[in-house]
Amino acid sequence: MSSASNDPKSSANAGEMKDTGREGRLSFRKFAENQLRRDFKADAMKRCDLQIGAFAQCIKEEGLFAPFKCREIRKDVDECMTVYNSEERFKLFVKDHEEEIQNKIYVQ
Repeated sequence: MSSASNDPKSSANAGEMKDTGREGRLSFRKFAENQLRRDFKADAMKRCDLQIGAFAQCIKEEGLFAPFKCREIRKDVDECMTVYNSEERFKLFVKDHEEEIQNKIYVQ
């Protein structure tokens, strides 16, 4: 057995690290932002529904050849999602919904 595993300092330090990580996961602000990110991504997918639908149809029709035959349609999906699911747009979305985040923090 190593002496490090029985060292009370190392276990206390591990406990502090665990608490720090837990704080980030359990904070209500993080929870609210996570919910907003999920809503934001759902909105982006809704806006790109035509491209996603066309890609799904291409995959269904082409089967094993889909990676080759549906490449252009996949690029359309990627371009659309890049526009509507960008980090810059998410920051604006968060600013627009800052009051909602604050309400979720205090309600829960």
